[in-house]
Amino acid sequence: MRIVAGSKKGHRFAAPKGVVTRPTGDRVREAAFSLVGPVAGAAVLDLFAGSGAMGLEALSRGAASCVFVERDREATRVIQSNLEKLGLTGAVVANRSVDAVLRGESSRGRRYDLVLADPPYEEWKTHEPTLAGLLPVVLANDALVVVETAADVEPELPLDLVTTRRYGSARITVFSR
Repeated sequence: MRIVAGSKKGHRFAAPKGVVTRPTGDRVREAAFSLVGPVAGAAVLDLFAGSGAMGLEALSRGAASCVFVERDREATRVIQSNLEKLGLTGAVVANRSVDAVLRGESSRGRRYDLVLADPPYEEWKTHEPTLAGLLPVVLANDALVVVETAADVEPELPLDLVTTRRYGSARITVFSR
C-alpha cells in the first residue's frame, strides 16, 4: 500500500494481516479524494479505519487532525505503527466501536469537516441506522461524508447526496451536510 498524494506521496504503509480488514486500494482512494477536493486544515474522522489508508491519505494531504476508529486491536496497532513510520501528527487511534465513539464525540460537542466511513461491505446494512442517527450530530457546517460500500449497495443517510460512483467492486458515495 502507498500514499497517493500529499507530503508523504509514494511512501509505503502496512496493512493488517488476515481478512479482518480490506484496505481501500490506491485507485479508489485517489478517486475519493478527487471527489472531496482539498482537505488542508480539516478535522477528519476515519470510521471502521481498518488499515487507516483513508485517514493516512487525509493527513498526508494536509488535514489538521484525524481520529481513527477501529475495533480490531491488531489493526489499531498497525495504524499507530504507520503513523509513527510516516511521521504523521495530529492523529488519535481509538480501539473502540464506532457507535461508542460517535456517542462520545457528540456529547463533547466535537465536530468534523470530513468523515470517512468504510465498514465491512457485508455489514453496511447493520451499521447504516446507527450512522444515520449519530453522524449528523458530529458534522461541522459544510462537512462531507465519504462512504465506501460494495458496488451494488447504495447507502442512504439523512444528508444531501453529492455523488455516487462505482470503481470496480467498490462504490464511493459522498454526502454533505
